[in-house]
Amino acid sequence: MGEPRRIQSGIVDVEFGEGVTVIEPVNIYGCKIADNVFVGPFVEIQKDVTVGARTRIQSHAFICELVTIGEDCFISHGAKFINDPFKIGGPARGDKTQWDETNIGDRVSIGTNATIMPVSICDDVVIGAGAVVTKDITESATYVGNPARKLK
Repeated sequence: MGEPRRIQSGIVDVEFGEGVTVIEPVNIYGCKIADNVFVGPFVEIQKDVTVGARTRIQSHAFICELVTIGEDCFISHGAKFINDPFKIGGPARGDKTQWDETNIGDRVSIGTNATIMPVSICDDVVIGAGAVVTKDITESATYVGNPARKLK
């Protein structure tokens, strides 16, 4: 029987602002995290991610490459960001030219277990728990469901 290749999780090549709190274990690498950000345990933040000041990222969140999160945001437990929209009918399988960016405005709250596809979300938005955001959000409001729709 063979031995697996083991790669430890940890914090590698991260540009931290002042007053950042990180609760380990985490897997954070190649990203920028601004002042006074909180990162809970079991979070992964990949390279080329930017997290704005005073944002809170709760446990078990996954933030993939090409995501920008604004200031004063709240990313709840288990929220997931996706950068591969399956443009070719399936996974890009490492072809990063098929990936798209996600941009989250300021004062955005993303609920527990929400999934955020490659979209732009304007300032002052609430995304409900379990919502799946598949299209840009350009109006401040609360959005829920799959696909996410504005509450009336």
